Amino acid sequence: MDTFDRRILALLQQDATLALKDLAEAVNLSTTPCWKRVKRLEEEGYIRARVALLDGERLGLGLSVFVQIKTQRHDSRWLARFAETVTAFEEVVEFYRMSGDWDYLLRVVVADINAYDRFYKKLITSTEGLSDITSSFAMEQIKYSTALPLGG
Repeated sequence: MDTFDRRILALLQQDATLALKDLAEAVNLSTTPCWKRVKRLEEEGYIRARVALLDGERLGLGLSVFVQIKTQRHDSRWLARFAETVTAFEEVVEFYRMSGDWDYLLRVVVADINAYDRFYKKLITSTEGLSDITSSFAMEQIKYSTALPLGG
């Protein structure tokens, strides 16, 4: 990973639709070496996917809920079933196993409180071993970025 790679990644994470010619020009490479670097970065897993970032508000999905979960079980079989169940919910856009007081943290995106209530009921009826769930509703999104801090 050199300076050219980092500059390519920085530009692509801001706009993955950049034409190869424009990307190469921006990082001071000719088109073929730039293309080879992008392909290598994809093959090595630095670039996992190129996706469109959608506007949840415009799509009627304006409510973000942060769900903290404590569980009674921690064995690997239970965790595998729990992870499979939670990742199957399309409303769950982020899912983490945590250190500290809570075992798991979810970010759930839904249309409104009624949609969240339906999600909550699905979660608790499809998952055994949950001991406590706390939901916090985002009042305002102040910053949201998918860009990683690459430095320089």
